[in-house]
Amino acid sequence: MMRWLTGIIFKKLMGWKIEGDLPGNLKKYVIIVVPHTSWHDFYIGAMVRKLLGVSINFIAKKELFSFPFGWYFKWMGGAPIDRSANQNTVQQVARLFKERDEFRLALAPEGTRKKVAYWKSGFYYIALEANVPIVGVAFDYGSKTVKINKPFYPTGDFEKDLEQLQSFYVGVVGKVPAYT
Repeated sequence: MMRWLTGIIFKKLMGWKIEGDLPGNLKKYVIIVVPHTSWHDFYIGAMVRKLLGVSINFIAKKELFSFPFGWYFKWMGGAPIDRSANQNTVQQVARLFKERDEFRLALAPEGTRKKVAYWKSGFYYIALEANVPIVGVAFDYGSKTVKINKPFYPTGDFEKDLEQLQSFYVGVVGKVPAYT
């Protein structure tokens, strides 16, 4: 029932569509969502997750997982991370991949909703360390299309791989075009 209602809102009322599909045969991968220019990306992502029927996770500082909202963040697929000094976030997240049977981690490599000159590299090194692929997802507000790319397996050559990953997003327009 909720999936049907989400479909009505997403497709009919909001006018969005989805191109591609998340890899159903994989239970573990890093999803990079680009561009991330607005808080609207959160509910677009939540609707896409519901429509595709796939559990998608995110990470957040551990403090968010205490009372009163901790239960909600866990229910939404959140995993707590210790962001205090001397904690290796890449290692912590790679450990989550190893500990869980299923973990699909969504990240925004820009690290902010503002315009950036370059992507942060954490998503790449998490995928490399956890030995999982990267799946590109674009929220193209210009065409109202969520575009999903095929899994990409990092080679260890960051610059070369980044160029290939970024090519998927050419022409994609964020909610705030000036930040794209």
